[in-house]
Amino acid sequence: ISAMARALTRSVRVGARLWASNLAASTATEAHIHVRSPCFRSNPLSDRLGCNVWLKMDCMQPSGSFKLRGLSAAVANAASRGATSIVSSSGGNAGLATAHAAREVGLPCTIFVPESTPPAIIKKLQAYGATAIVHGSVWDEANERAIEEANATGGELVHPFDQQDVWDGNASLVHELATDLAVKPDAIVTVCGGGGLLLGILQGLEDVGWEGTPVLVAETAGADSLNQSLAAGELVTLPAITSVAKSLGARRISETAFNKCRDLGPSKVSSWVTTDAAAVRACGTFLDDHRVMVEPACGAGLAAVYEKVGILADRHPDDTILVEVCGGALMDSATLATMRAHFDVVDNY
Repeated sequence: ISAMARALTRSVRVGARLWASNLAASTATEAHIHVRSPCFRSNPLSDRLGCNVWLKMDCMQPSGSFKLRGLSAAVANAASRGATSIVSSSGGNAGLATAHAAREVGLPCTIFVPESTPPAIIKKLQAYGATAIVHGSVWDEANERAIEEANATGGELVHPFDQQDVWDGNASLVHELATDLAVKPDAIVTVCGGGGLLLGILQGLEDVGWEGTPVLVAETAGADSLNQSLAAGELVTLPAITSVAKSLGARRISETAFNKCRDLGPSKVSSWVTTDAAAVRACGTFLDDHRVMVEPACGAGLAAVYEKVGILADRHPDDTILVEVCGGALMDSATLATMRAHFDVVDNY
């Protein structure tokens, strides 16, 4: 009886998650916030791994990255609860996604950004109608200021990655994969900054009954809070973000994400760290392979594929590998050229 009760409880929990995620996705779709991203088999990457490599192209989201999935859900949910304004913190893709989503639902939005935020990103935030306020040298300080602002004004605080409805929204990418792919993937490749994307993927795998699928999580050295935390067996706060992959720049991984990865173990979630140079090289190679530009945060995951690391080595020809191409709006042709020159990247993989 207890086994049946546990099964029923899990069924109800999964059903509730699917319902909540589908509701958020429906609301987002009605407001034209996030879109169902393309998913297709990559010939160059399939040839490299010797199996079927599929790409989930969240770089094609309107704001430029996967972030719009979770943050559109959070903003739409806030609007449905009667929020009158949105407050958040991010000097990158999360800020752009939040500002875009707030504009789409008709709410004023204030984004606190650290001093390291490029002027081009501040202009993009303002183009979405958001108020961008520079505060602090790192994201953590900007986030503390956002919390103060939300408390003082009554605005709805939307966290860029550590919030349940953000994870629910991000899980939608796996729900889409359940119909995008003809088979259950043999592995999923993604990246990790604060942990919101990873938590969404792991939750989505549970939702669709794919919880046994191993996930390879890539980070760059200098933005590797997950890898360092797993190695230490406890949460580690990085002294600073020294990687060029600023979109991975959370000095401390979400506690929920850390606990989930630790509990699942390395056979289900494997952590891999690469160099900035390799991530930049992967960006250039992917650009030539698929005519799509992504930033180094996304390049870290692509580097894992190009280098055939860990669970990606020695795959069977019938295997299916899914790569989450998370995208990123912090890259353009001039920036890529500058990074390639800085790291002396003269050729592709």
